[in-house]
Amino acid sequence: MAERALSGIRILDLTQFEAGTTCTQFLGWLGADVIKIEPPGGEQSRRNRPEVPGLDAMFFLVFNSNKRSVTIDLKNPAGRELFLKMVERADVVVENFAPGLMERLGLDYERLRGVNPAIIVARIKGFGLSGPYHEYKSFDMIAQAVGGVMSVTGFPDREPIRCGAAIGDTGTGVHTAAAILAAYIQRQRTGQGQLVEVSMQEVVANFLRGRYVDHYRDGKPSERRGNGLVGGVPGGAYPCAPGGSNDHAYIYVQPVNQDMWRDFVTAIGREDLLADARYQDAKTRWEHRDSLNEIVRAWTGARTKHEVMAILGKAGVPCGAVLDTGEILDDPHLNARGQIHTLEHATRGHLRLPGCPVHLSASEAPTTPAPLAGEHTADVLAEVLGLSTDEVSALRARGVLG
Repeated sequence: MAERALSGIRILDLTQFEAGTTCTQFLGWLGADVIKIEPPGGEQSRRNRPEVPGLDAMFFLVFNSNKRSVTIDLKNPAGRELFLKMVERADVVVENFAPGLMERLGLDYERLRGVNPAIIVARIKGFGLSGPYHEYKSFDMIAQAVGGVMSVTGFPDREPIRCGAAIGDTGTGVHTAAAILAAYIQRQRTGQGQLVEVSMQEVVANFLRGRYVDHYRDGKPSERRGNGLVGGVPGGAYPCAPGGSNDHAYIYVQPVNQDMWRDFVTAIGREDLLADARYQDAKTRWEHRDSLNEIVRAWTGARTKHEVMAILGKAGVPCGAVLDTGEILDDPHLNARGQIHTLEHATRGHLRLPGCPVHLSASEAPTTPAPLAGEHTADVLAEVLGLSTDEVSALRARGVLG
């Protein structure tokens, strides 16, 4: 394979579920050699709501492409010693175990740094490694709650709603990947590794930055306001005519200035609204938003979301059809850009999934299927530690390897 951006970087991946696996998947897309260290039987998300009994769950497959799998029992002293030998020959270790587990295993940062001073150790925790909450466990929805996103998501007359996309998990994973690369660049200058610590709560609170504008403008916490933006009309999700497999079709429309307002009314054939005193500027449009939104709904409701998107998009009006997961996989734009990758998994067969979301002109980012548990154990141990087939077999017989 051609040289890729992160070729030559070896990552030992102790991650599970989504936040950590997203981080290592992203680095794997960019060319790092990601070696997923799993317990015998495999990482627990392989069994997270499996669709086919006895096979790896889709939840595992979508977050673990571009990795090799080695099964080592880290609860076994010999397994830990084997792992530490691998650390000597690695660049990065990434983990997102429950708080305290690495310490109980005797694999904390100081121990890892002791065998390899240049090692970069990335630790993802719900609340970080210090502070009053540091012992608390977390998942994506917990991070969304304590990071503030749930407080501003949904409609004001209903309970807070979590974002349907796992921003607490995937957002934390991508932040961690960026931090690892920063630490790696610094190591190029200093020769020293370091500890990378990422808190899910802090990442989500950072995502909330735009809502602190409301906080300081209004002198009170930002509130839930559904799909609307304060002062922005037209603005929000508007119903469209049924089309395709979806009977509930919507498009999000957001012209944000006077030029876009002019382009919008021209595109919908309502230039007369430019002379209507009720809709002269953002302030008056907001004051008369109910009547204006009725006009917009009448127009969008007579067309499919794809027709509306084509008309408004070509007119220079920011808009987007609300696509479901099936429509994403079939989307002509994403497919034309090569973003939807076709995979052949060893046990699950033909799969289509989104690929790497960033593009480097001098480095390809292909997608390979998620590995089976322990699929690469013998190959990796031979490559990294020089172990023979007989030595690997002996370790398996002793229960050190899965």
